[in-house]
Amino acid sequence: MTPLFIQRLIALPYLILGGWCLVAPHMVERLVLNPAYQHLSATSALLIGCFGAQAVLGGLFIWTSRWTRNTFLTCAIALLPFFGFNYWFLFEVPMFNHWMALDFLSNAAMLGLSVWGWRVMG
Repeated sequence: MTPLFIQRLIALPYLILGGWCLVAPHMVERLVLNPAYQHLSATSALLIGCFGAQAVLGGLFIWTSRWTRNTFLTCAIALLPFFGFNYWFLFEVPMFNHWMALDFLSNAAMLGLSVWGWRVMG
């Protein structure tokens, strides 16, 4: 598997999940937030949509950029805080429900792919 293919696999969760947030923010809010934290307002749709737009933008940069070995390593390190975020808001302050597993699995896949890309480029 080439580093470019690995890089594009890393971009897919940003493009797919971010696109979902951008196109259907209330659906995302209903699915991933526990009912006590759902607003289903124009403001929450705007914020989730903005989050999705940023994810899509990041995914496009990942897809089209020229990555080096150091880029794969930086991506792997940058993903680590997201696991703390997932844990905190699922178990400590349970705002999210089991659908947040999509985010966790995506982050785990991107972390593994980043390490793999780093090794392939070494």
